[in-house]
Amino acid sequence: MEFLEGMKDKDFIEVFDLFNGSHVGETVKLRGMVHVIRHMGEVSFVILRRAQGLLQCVYEQDSMTFSIKDLKEESAVEVSGVVVLEKRAPGKVEVRMTNLRVLSEPARVLPIAINKQKMNTSLEAKLALRPIALRNLRERAKFKIQEGVVRGFREFLHSQGFTEIHTPKIVARGAEGGSNVFKLDYFNKKAELGQSPQFYKQTMVGIYDRVYETAPVFRAEKHNTTRHLNEYVSLDFEMGYIDGFEDIMAMETGFLQYTMRLLEKEYKKELDLLEVTLPKTDRIPMVRFDRAKELVSEKYHRKIKNPYDLEPEEEILIGRYFKEEHDSDFVFVTHYPTKKRPFYAMDDPTDPRFTLSFDLLLKGLEVTTGGQRIHSYEEILKKMEQRNMDPSDIESYLMIFKYGMPPHGGLGIGLERLTMRLLEEQNVRETSLFPRDVTRLEP
Repeated sequence: MEFLEGMKDKDFIEVFDLFNGSHVGETVKLRGMVHVIRHMGEVSFVILRRAQGLLQCVYEQDSMTFSIKDLKEESAVEVSGVVVLEKRAPGKVEVRMTNLRVLSEPARVLPIAINKQKMNTSLEAKLALRPIALRNLRERAKFKIQEGVVRGFREFLHSQGFTEIHTPKIVARGAEGGSNVFKLDYFNKKAELGQSPQFYKQTMVGIYDRVYETAPVFRAEKHNTTRHLNEYVSLDFEMGYIDGFEDIMAMETGFLQYTMRLLEKEYKKELDLLEVTLPKTDRIPMVRFDRAKELVSEKYHRKIKNPYDLEPEEEILIGRYFKEEHDSDFVFVTHYPTKKRPFYAMDDPTDPRFTLSFDLLLKGLEVTTGGQRIHSYEEILKKMEQRNMDPSDIESYLMIFKYGMPPHGGLGIGLERLTMRLLEEQNVRETSLFPRDVTRLEP
């Protein structure tokens, strides 16, 4: 009988171990995918691709006992050779090959050139060939930065005493209501895919005080725009014992500040590759919903058409206004009208036509919705009655208020939208690994 006692040492090293220069002069063995082959007469360059970057390997025909004549791009290989400094090479080092072993090779030539810096192809082609297109360095850099955003969210909230939770996505009733839900037959019971973890994260505030979740949410809206997906990742948090909804905005500002510092420090390679300049987060302005509409109407001579919601064009103009007037890419728009917010949103006690809620806009696009929630059992029943809602439909949710809840609030951040704006992309599908919209179910 054999036993595993943990990780075993391998006779090959990882590519990232070479980039610090500690193996210069040593003979090493490493593995990677053949990203590109460049034949330069008697010398050839085989560029290997790993998650950490590219590594240049040099093949000198006259001194080699093996041939790379039949070597194919996108083959997985094991290379042996001597590490030398080379400032012109990726990572400032290269490997002078002494041997190469093919581990696997592609059955067909790639349908698109993924080894170019920019793929000269349409978004539709990239999405149809997503498993291949993501191998391109620029494409995968987007999702490393997205990793950094999620990492920043987790690390910052953990430092602030939040507990990570995982809530069900098959639910009896959507938190947002309406018809935009995916309906399921759940063992002969009616069910839905969750639009939001709202009910569950509020529940958990009564247990852990501060909670967060990163998970998919589902919206069955029949839209096909550059800003919408039918499945996206929501960064959610909920916190108790707040003094007001301003505490929620302050917490998000702290998250953004922490995350931008993290990206600058540990994702500089990806930011430089994509030529990204991160937005400033030292001061984020706040403006009331009604005042924001007035400001853009006055400055840009645009008539206010809908007093209860922001149109996409208005969001763009609000972003433009605060960039021009306050040099800020972010702006919190507060006090949204009650009729445009869910039943659990707390109304402004000074004017119940408005709620203690907000959206965060980044460069003219809404990336966050949040606010203070009703915590009184009597008040939430009253709000539901006003909206002709039946309390028996959500008894398990109302239970938490019946037996006591602290003042609380929270938010949800659209990960793909936030990434889209940070990277100055024009379509949210560019920042979704495998986007789901009204036309796309594969790959």
